[in-house]
Amino acid sequence: MRTETSRTTRVSTSRVFEDLGFSSEEAAVLELKTSLHIEIMREIKRQKLTSRKLERVLDVPQPRVSELMGGKISTMSVDKLTKYLHRLGREVKVTTKKARKLQRAEVA
Repeated sequence: MRTETSRTTRVSTSRVFEDLGFSSEEAAVLELKTSLHIEIMREIKRQKLTSRKLERVLDVPQPRVSELMGGKISTMSVDKLTKYLHRLGREVKVTTKKARKLQRAEVA
């Protein structure tokens, strides 16, 4: 006999990092870093770069290449990721738009 378990359902928005509990400011930075990382990975795949070649192109040691390839970008700055894209031959342009209305708790 099956018993039903109670599950809490939560509606997700398109703001994944905010849904995970990050502030809107933190989420904005994480979204930017994620977008940069996705572009880096696309360019690595497009150029068919091996880890060894990537070390030379990015001018970083193997452990940094491993972190980048593994998606461990939490300690990498937006500046660093932008430099990586430049070294891969990509130009980075940032666009902005009006933010959604901030909630009172976020305005301090």
